[in-house]
Amino acid sequence: MIITALIENTQTDQKNGLVAEHGLSLHISFDKKVILFDTGASDSFSQNADKLGVDLSTVNEAVLSHHHYDHGGGLPRFFALNSNAKVYLKKPPDGDCYFKAFLFRKRYIGLERDLFETYPARFVFVEEFSEILPDVYVFTNIGSSYPKPKGNRYLYVKRGTHWSLDNFTHELIMAIQENGELVVFTGCSHSGMLNMIDTVVKKLSGIPIKAVIGGFHLIGLPNSEYREESAQLSCTVNLHRTLHRAKGICCPQECVWRQVSASAHRNRYSDLKKALLQLN
Repeated sequence: MIITALIENTQTDQKNGLVAEHGLSLHISFDKKVILFDTGASDSFSQNADKLGVDLSTVNEAVLSHHHYDHGGGLPRFFALNSNAKVYLKKPPDGDCYFKAFLFRKRYIGLERDLFETYPARFVFVEEFSEILPDVYVFTNIGSSYPKPKGNRYLYVKRGTHWSLDNFTHELIMAIQENGELVVFTGCSHSGMLNMIDTVVKKLSGIPIKAVIGGFHLIGLPNSEYREESAQLSCTVNLHRTLHRAKGICCPQECVWRQVSASAHRNRYSDLKKALLQLN
């Protein structure tokens, strides 16, 4: 399996001309199949694909993790480059997705509002566990045994004049089985990383998890209380311990350390890196 990050919010090499943005898009090639997981916030993922020699027209199927712009903003560009691939996703929430903090900060963060009307034939809505390609699984009903990320408290669904916290029933998980092991893909883990792993383990019991790749949503607003971040870090460490027994690895992508002060970033990055990567 070859996984290429087409876009995320960090750059590993400033010399190769790749663009970074707040978003996520992963190109996955395995067993003569090609999958696109999310499309980032804009068409930048396709610009990076060109520079990396990735041909998006050859993608067989695409999966959208949830209905936020930073994961599906690039869909129109993808449809322009690929005329065949279907996009698997859950049904949209009953209302518009917003970021809302305090009384004055409100920002629409959903997909383009006319997206489904413009490209009706390209979407496949899934509401139950499905195998969309051989050994490619989509999980739609995510458990809630563990706490969800603290950052969710700023994410709302607006229906007319009514505001309610987003319950993220529009989020899904993808997992690919290869050589008897699972690679799990998350978009932002709004449902909680541990809940998502628990859902996969319960549904496909007996198949070890090799890796977890994607956004873990361990972020908050600037100057957020460090104790909340520490609690989230503890959850991550617990996940590491679970995967450690299964010889697994974690690869955090978008929505992990953004918006944390520089000193806190360095300290917590160091702790989290040790927790996630000290694997035997």
